[in-house]
Amino acid sequence: MTRRWIRLLVAALIFGTALLIGVISIASNRDVENKAFTKESYLDMKHALLQMKNENLELKVQIDKQKEQFSPEINLDTSITSDQIKPCAKDDSILFKRCETIHVAIVCAGYDATRAVSTLIKSLLFYRKNPIHLHFVADSIAHKILNTLFHSWDIPHVNFSFYSADNLTSDVAWIPNKHYSGVYGLLKLTLPKALPQSVEKVIVFDCDVTFSADVADLWSVFSLFSANQAIGLVENQSDWYLGKLWKNYEPWPALGRGFNTGVIAMDLKKLRSLNWSQLWLLTAEKDLVSHYFTSLADQDVFNAVLFQEPYLVYRLPCQYNVQLSDNTRSESCYSEVADLKVIHWNSPRKLKVKNKHSDFFRNLYYTFVGFDGNFLRRQLFHCNDSGMSQSPVDDLPVEDDACYELHKARDAKYRTHLFYLTYDAGKIDEHDITWVAQLSLDRLQMIEPLCRLWEGPISLALYLSDMEADQFHSFVMDSHFLSSRTNIGYHVVYKQGSLYPINLLRNVALEQVSTPFVFLSDIDFLPMPNLYSTLKKAVQSLKLANENKALVVPAFESQRYQTKVPRSKAEVIAALDMGDLLTFRYHDWALGHAATNFPMWRTATIPYKIKWEPNFEPYIVVRRDVTRYDPRFLGFGWNKVSHSMELHAQRYEFQVLPNAFIIHLPHSPSVDISKYRSSAQYRKCSEALKSEFIRDLKKRYDS
Repeated sequence: MTRRWIRLLVAALIFGTALLIGVISIASNRDVENKAFTKESYLDMKHALLQMKNENLELKVQIDKQKEQFSPEINLDTSITSDQIKPCAKDDSILFKRCETIHVAIVCAGYDATRAVSTLIKSLLFYRKNPIHLHFVADSIAHKILNTLFHSWDIPHVNFSFYSADNLTSDVAWIPNKHYSGVYGLLKLTLPKALPQSVEKVIVFDCDVTFSADVADLWSVFSLFSANQAIGLVENQSDWYLGKLWKNYEPWPALGRGFNTGVIAMDLKKLRSLNWSQLWLLTAEKDLVSHYFTSLADQDVFNAVLFQEPYLVYRLPCQYNVQLSDNTRSESCYSEVADLKVIHWNSPRKLKVKNKHSDFFRNLYYTFVGFDGNFLRRQLFHCNDSGMSQSPVDDLPVEDDACYELHKARDAKYRTHLFYLTYDAGKIDEHDITWVAQLSLDRLQMIEPLCRLWEGPISLALYLSDMEADQFHSFVMDSHFLSSRTNIGYHVVYKQGSLYPINLLRNVALEQVSTPFVFLSDIDFLPMPNLYSTLKKAVQSLKLANENKALVVPAFESQRYQTKVPRSKAEVIAALDMGDLLTFRYHDWALGHAATNFPMWRTATIPYKIKWEPNFEPYIVVRRDVTRYDPRFLGFGWNKVSHSMELHAQRYEFQVLPNAFIIHLPHSPSVDISKYRSSAQYRKCSEALKSEFIRDLKKRYDS
């Protein structure tokens, strides 16, 4: 009855639309015969079409309500075998519950894997229409990065949980593994144990897959499992397990071509009832006697288990795991790329692998690499939203507020990917210092000159779009010098809105420092030779660890684009006398650095104390636990001044280092400076923000 009612309603909708268009067409033709087509007749037609559109929308809403209230009667025959399903045929008959949560598990370890996971998740969420719960088995590095990423991403109907990979490695570390994934490549064997008992089904993916369809299609396949089937896998698309690829190697036992474990549909409840942990362990022990090690990590063990317990496997259609390995035969499993669901880059060469449709696959992958992940924050379907975090209406900026753009950006949550590239701070001592700065894409060329003069750790926050983040990755990889430096922490904050969140960026870079001290600078400065070792000695001699002190590094600038950094203080003084160097911002904003007392610096031989002055914005060395920058300051104006003012309120003592300096590199004005100079309203909003900050500061420090 329900189906018949819906069909009648849809038929009525189509018939009504056609009838109305026909009437309008006839009327228009008659009008043309009698008189010229006028503006009034056009408006009448437009009104009629608009009315028809509204009526169609109302009918569509009614149909959707009926669908939700009366779901179609479905009789899924669980006795259907996988052989009855054509490998790459579309199967639209399999349905799933609306708003059912789909559980997805991913093993992720290391810095590079988190970038792959980010792209994977963007492709998964792009097509999904159901709530998703992500289960990450992650090492400490990936846990920190992904936890920050998903908390700051704040996507509707996406939950996530983490499970310590380090707590599970002892279950599999005894298995010798020659696969490049290492011990983490074996952890999928532990999922029935690692995931909560409340999770009864899960789809497992390798980090190197890309979606081209809704994951719900794969989730629906669980309904086709027989009573005994507990693991859904796609057949391996190479001849590896047939023993035909190389001479003198003996693959692990497998059913026919074996199965690839890059995509797994796991019925955890069934596997637990079978004592899965004991089953795979005994099988691995038995086969290691003759094979000594695994070549394909967990895949070898899964295949050995299924070889002796073949009733457990459900053969998934091949479009759910199109394998692009070096020796793949995946081309024979599909006729059209539109049929594919999941692309699996399971070659060590990844995107460089060859396939007749490799260009299409690469384009699909790069589409999601550059896809703006902020779009995924939009709520495109409605389920139970009671658990979703929503800002109170009173806290939201009012659109007719003259400073609306500023207030909106201040309250925004910025998606953040920490340690975008591999990081290793190296050996850190008790006086070590990290250079802290922020930048956007137009300042990338300044990273390498800085790194050539500063050998210590660096923490950089980069404000980039998704596409720019990929360009940045290529920029670093193409530089032999930068790609070989591992003590630079790159933290990507994704673009959002039109204002540059400068102080938020500084805080992101500052939070990720692992050394006890930091040099709070900017990316467009170059240090004097050996500044790193000079500052470490100053930190030790001035006992910075135990006192509220800020060591000021004097800043100078050149008006010439081709500038050589002076090698000594004597060269700086000579350049000042010749007019080749100036104290920083001497012509634009002398108050910003006047408190440094440059005349005294010229003759000083030991550090000297200075009195803090309003508008002072020095570049300083402080302890890592220094108060953070106030994130309400965005764009240009008072972002550094507010920080030094708070240090003054905390009774910090400012001391100038007599034998240290940095040189500013000239560059074109930023967009924010131009906006500040050209917009009276922008300056007015900045002044209001400044007054608000000072009021708050007085309340906090009673001064």
